[in-house]
Amino acid sequence: MPWRRTLRLAAIGTGAGLLSGLFGVGGGVLIVPLLVLWCGFGTRLATGTSLAAIVVIASVAAAVHGAYGNVHLQEGVLVGIPAVAGVLIGTELQQRITTKAISLIFAAMLAVVAVDLLIPG
Repeated sequence: MPWRRTLRLAAIGTGAGLLSGLFGVGGGVLIVPLLVLWCGFGTRLATGTSLAAIVVIASVAAAVHGAYGNVHLQEGVLVGIPAVAGVLIGTELQQRITTKAISLIFAAMLAVVAVDLLIPG
């Protein structure tokens, strides 16, 4: 049923937008797993689709945060430009490893971040 898929995609987008506005994350930590689990996307397709969505999410979130005075544009550009090299390397690497390895690496990264956030310090 197409309406169920549309509702799932809308829920994923709403959750990703909420996380982006609240915590400054691009939403990929939510979008990728839910596209795989709820919508049956393959890992690579979910990753690419998530990145396309994040362009829109990040643009709007940056504009709104900018209106509140919460953006240092120069520092953002200084982080963003070298990130392009990371994207190119990461995308090339993703095409060379198995989807199972991608999922395990992603899960490990989320676990490390969760533990780090839970440990005071």
